[in-house]
Amino acid sequence: MADESKENADSLIADIHKRITEAFEIFDNENNKTVDVREVGTIIRSLGCCPTEAELTDMLVEIEEEDEAGYIRFEKFLGLMTKVLMERRYKPSPEDVLLKAFLVLDQDGKGYLTQDELAKYMTEDGEPFQQEELEEMLSAAVDPEKGTILYKEYVSRMAVEEV
Repeated sequence: MADESKENADSLIADIHKRITEAFEIFDNENNKTVDVREVGTIIRSLGCCPTEAELTDMLVEIEEEDEAGYIRFEKFLGLMTKVLMERRYKPSPEDVLLKAFLVLDQDGKGYLTQDELAKYMTEDGEPFQQEELEEMLSAAVDPEKGTILYKEYVSRMAVEEV
């Protein structure tokens, strides 16, 4: 039995390493086992992790190259992300929690938010979105026919499947 559980753990780690490697390689434009530090948040999120900007900054401080500022080496990234994924850190919020958040924002109970309402909430409260992040969110969230965010539909698209 001990051999079987070790094989399962080895298999899990191998799968995690494969996912991390594939995600990293997409952004390793020069095929030199490094990526621009500005790409790391996208890589981490593509792996199903949703750290806050402060948590992301802490992660970057831990793995950024000292002698080559602005770059992250694959070896350091692999070690950190293996640990993060094994510990199941920075998991996204479940669909029901996201829906409750939108229901709170929809004070009139109309079933949608306007672009202006969502933009106000995302830039003025909590950890504010950058303009680029807001535009990206709105492009995915806004119903093109109605020009509003039908948040029940949006939440189901936002929910991340467990990997």
